[in-house]
Amino acid sequence: MKQPCVYIFANKRHGTVYMGVTATPKRAFEHREGLVKGFSAKYGCKILVWYELHKTMYNAITREKQIKAGSRAKKIALIEALNPDWNDLYETLI
Repeated sequence: MKQPCVYIFANKRHGTVYMGVTATPKRAFEHREGLVKGFSAKYGCKILVWYELHKTMYNAITREKQIKAGSRAKKIALIEALNPDWNDLYETLI
């Protein structure tokens, strides 16, 4: 199933965050299980704290770039507007 998505994973509340974009929810599983080598695995970013679905990959990539260009404070505000308790949203994605 293809569903373009921008997402943010964290290692804990107000901890390290990792942002990405994907065409399939499978990527969220890979982060959660530590299967993605690199930043998210190194810092234990396994909690899906925010995501946004898009109709096209172009829109998802554009949105990811917009959010990445913002400050950490803006990313935290984005997370807390949707998920103030920083709950793991993985089950709501699949």
